[in-house]
Amino acid sequence: MDHADAIAAATRCLDDFMTAFNARDLAAWEATFNFPSVRLASNALVIIDKPGWHPPDTFSRGALKEWHHSAWERRAVIHAGPDKVHFDTRFVRFRADGSVIGHFDSIYIVTRENGLWGVKVRSSFAP
Repeated sequence: MDHADAIAAATRCLDDFMTAFNARDLAAWEATFNFPSVRLASNALVIIDKPGWHPPDTFSRGALKEWHHSAWERRAVIHAGPDKVHFDTRFVRFRADGSVIGHFDSIYIVTRENGLWGVKVRSSFAP
């Protein structure tokens, strides 16, 4: 089975994830998660239990201090089933002037839970 419908839905979820992230819309961004959600980056495992976990200044501190927007550079399906899709991704972070902060390889796992597609696991080399 090719699971084209699942892949299309999971890809839309990643589109919505990036759109909300770039808009700095925490509520819309968190709506693209299936909780609990896991992030493994910078040698730290973080379990995000529920919406509201991200602080309001998420987009203006730490690694995102000089960040303006991000874009997907690659999203290749590794595995797919009816309720879960694994993606090999690379995203790029940009400054306001369009210069590149960095390119970051990552794995995203998007799941369908209670009929909703959301990001369940992210593992990246991003700070």
